[in-house]
Amino acid sequence: MPLWLKDKLHMRRTLCQRFQMARKTPLVFTDHHESHAASAFLPSPFDAAAILTVDGVGEWSTATLGVGEGNRLRLLQQLQFPHSLGLLYSAFTYYCGFKVNSGEYKLMGLAPYGRPLYQELILQRLAELKPDGSLWLNMDYFNYCQGLTMTNDRFHELFGGPPRNPESMLEQRHMDVAASIQKVTEEVLLRMGREAHRQTGMKHLVLAGGVALNCVANGRLLREGPFQDIWIQPAAGDAGGALGAALFVWHQLLDKPRRPESRDAQKGSLLGPRYSNEVVASFLAEMETPHERFESETELLEATARMLAEGKIVGWFQGRMEFGPRALGTRSILGDPRNPAMQASMNLKIKFRESFRPFAPCVLEERASDYFDLRPGQQSPYMLLVAPLRERHRRALSPSESKILLEDPDLRHRVNVVRSSVPAITHVDYSARIQTVDEARHGRFYRLLKAFERISGCPILVNTSFNVRGEPIVCSPAEAYRCFLATDMDALVLESFLLRKDRIKKVATDAERQKYLAQFELD
Repeated sequence: MPLWLKDKLHMRRTLCQRFQMARKTPLVFTDHHESHAASAFLPSPFDAAAILTVDGVGEWSTATLGVGEGNRLRLLQQLQFPHSLGLLYSAFTYYCGFKVNSGEYKLMGLAPYGRPLYQELILQRLAELKPDGSLWLNMDYFNYCQGLTMTNDRFHELFGGPPRNPESMLEQRHMDVAASIQKVTEEVLLRMGREAHRQTGMKHLVLAGGVALNCVANGRLLREGPFQDIWIQPAAGDAGGALGAALFVWHQLLDKPRRPESRDAQKGSLLGPRYSNEVVASFLAEMETPHERFESETELLEATARMLAEGKIVGWFQGRMEFGPRALGTRSILGDPRNPAMQASMNLKIKFRESFRPFAPCVLEERASDYFDLRPGQQSPYMLLVAPLRERHRRALSPSESKILLEDPDLRHRVNVVRSSVPAITHVDYSARIQTVDEARHGRFYRLLKAFERISGCPILVNTSFNVRGEPIVCSPAEAYRCFLATDMDALVLESFLLRKDRIKKVATDAERQKYLAQFELD
């Protein structure tokens, strides 16, 4: 209530003041899920599609079903607070010791290490699931309506103990809980998808809302659902609402024409700022940092691809920054997926994060179906689909390795079991969160993958966001350079410039290192 009384009731006045507009300037406030729906349908490659928006809550809606045709959309049905798939998933995020509204992807990554032992318990005691995918939550087990926590003592008793303390050891119980709520989520989305198809008769589906970032559920919806194809807004969470609001006003309220494109209108989601070679050169001169400048793109890509093939970890900074939570090849940290030590090295020495966290593969679009269970030509340019690795690339495990994967309480041991020819991007259940890379969207990044394939024979790279745990993805050259110095990355490519860590003077002590890095801190 204090937030509403102080700020939200006066949003019109605040906007007029901040943007120095007259008080009578017309302002349009779109509905939360209307914005999500517009962000999903209007940039999509489909002329007509069913729409699903699923998140925690916006106004009173927690999920909506709708339809888009041409330049217009309409919402047909909604699920209302407090009954919410997003809040149900966030309750388990909280219970497993991760931060609500940002740690849900950790819960998804943890799920394959467990068994869905509590799936029926969730559906019997916590959530009544209807055939159309709607949910009715038993609020006796939740605290988010009236308190400052997601769950209560009754919930904790049901699952065998209090919430896990952040940073404490993960028990098998937590892994099983994660696997269980993940399976429930997948089943809910499958039912919602089938209901959307039944009501609209559309052959395509678009998705937005924070739950649409659950790429495991998205993969099942594509493979097992009734739709020919699905498209997911890359910034599916609330950040994408800004884009949706603008598109809704432009197309629906101002009736501007919409012409769907075969590769969507999101432009690879490369909508952020970019920095020219001149800006980078000026920065490097100011830092007096040893570097190489390549006038030839071919030579730059050759040098970078060779370092990657040698097992080096490379920071990659090119062109416009990505809009959304995924690094898509312009603010990325790259590595060789064939290297069995790559996942542990990146997690512990570069990202400073939990060892169980999987890394995503970026793969040449034309080669994706050779490695993953995707139909030929299937696009996943925004890293929002999970698919299994094909059998021919999997490695047979010894009895002792199988025992480690099933029983070892230390996740670091499970992570280190080599399961495929590309172990750094193969999760414990042989799945991978895939980004397909094409030249039209990704340009130089696509050509880097081609160069790596020529050298190594492998059309895949490990792609993770250019940041460390707890920080946003880097945006500027200064932020990229700071992250490069603060981690064990071997090289940094800033546009046409290459920096090698072994040619940069080491800072003698930790205190001097911190002082040196402090000059790159954001205001």
